[in-house]
Amino acid sequence: MENDFKEVSENYTIAEAVREAQRCLHCKVPGCKKGCPISNDIPDWIAELAKGNFGNAMKIIHGRSNLPAVCGRVCGHERQCEGNCVLAKKGAHINIGKLERFVADFDSSACLTHEAIPEKSRGRVAVIGSGPAGLTIAGDLSRQGFAVEIFEMESEPGGVLQYGIPEYRLPKEVVRREIKKIENLGVVFHLNTTVGENFTIDDLFAQGFDAIFMGTGTGVPKRLSIPGINHPAVRQAIRFLRRVSLYESGSISRDEVIVGNGDRVFVIGCGNTAIDAARTALRMGSAEVNVVYHRTVNEMSALRAEYDDAVAEGVNFLWNSSIIEIEGGDDDRLRSVLLETKMEDGSTEQHRMDADHVVMAVGSSPAARIVSTTDGIEVDERGYVLTREEPYGMSTRPGVFAGGDVTNRPATVVHAMRDAKQVAESIARYIDAVKLLQIINQ
Repeated sequence: MENDFKEVSENYTIAEAVREAQRCLHCKVPGCKKGCPISNDIPDWIAELAKGNFGNAMKIIHGRSNLPAVCGRVCGHERQCEGNCVLAKKGAHINIGKLERFVADFDSSACLTHEAIPEKSRGRVAVIGSGPAGLTIAGDLSRQGFAVEIFEMESEPGGVLQYGIPEYRLPKEVVRREIKKIENLGVVFHLNTTVGENFTIDDLFAQGFDAIFMGTGTGVPKRLSIPGINHPAVRQAIRFLRRVSLYESGSISRDEVIVGNGDRVFVIGCGNTAIDAARTALRMGSAEVNVVYHRTVNEMSALRAEYDDAVAEGVNFLWNSSIIEIEGGDDDRLRSVLLETKMEDGSTEQHRMDADHVVMAVGSSPAARIVSTTDGIEVDERGYVLTREEPYGMSTRPGVFAGGDVTNRPATVVHAMRDAKQVAESIARYIDAVKLLQIINQ
């Protein structure tokens, strides 16, 4: 298991993909499309795939999605398209995610897609952050004739896709491939650039941008009130996953990852990030990994498929349990954790377990770099950007829009994309309206 970051799920062969596509019933009222957050035209592109028309299938997918190779791998298919397939009632749903992944991968390897790049004459848009929301905004608006520039603080674009989802679930080369397609639409990327430090929102407007989109995600980890929580052996899941990604790319040494090497690791939380952290800890050589969750398996937010894979790999799950004390040890290691477990009769029991590291996967909140350096952008008491319903996604500062996790709306990659597609439509209408008023007032 150690250092085994090879992608877990294997792709279809051409014959397998066509056979699977041919099982589709092409329902008059397709539940799969209703279950997709971005309303992907699933029956239409599956019909093209079933006939071997891979290029047509890709063209239909691109009508709704800028990241099909990503969505085909990490979307919650079991709760969305596949879960709403009419054949799911018989336990034989169409493997839509795997088909989407096949079409996207085949398209990239065969270089089928050659989109015409429209003239960038409709306006200029700055996008802050290159995660799923930012990439969706950039792709949608670039196709509509807007000149889009992305400003990313990391040395490589992709946000959570690049640094927060493990290689075995989403290979980084797949992310780079999808981003290259967006770059080919004429989108310009500025890397190692932090808005709020290198320059401000006002500076971007001064450079001539007509609208600005904030898709910066949530970078400040939440903290629990547990004695010992500030010990250096307590790590944040997102930062742990990011360091593993940097290690895998050769950017940092193995020693800088910390977790692994025969450690006993406890992960607090039971969402997909917690599962990712637990499975990654095993791959980095941890001897024992326990996920601690204060509720039951039926109440976890993680996908059941991800949970099943984690169990198969050896991750332990401690249900109805909470860590109530963390005992520090020497160097960068712990001695133990004290757990409290709620019993079936309502009583609680406490027991202490040896531990080397604790990984926190309990969420995060937005950083204040941008709003603290810009007048007019209001946030709620937790730091999330307040936005309007009309025009959708615009903040209290005219021309500044926000979407994705920074607004506390989406919960997954595809939900961030859905939110961003709505915001992209509003940005286009806003810029068109402003330019029309300028013409009228001349």
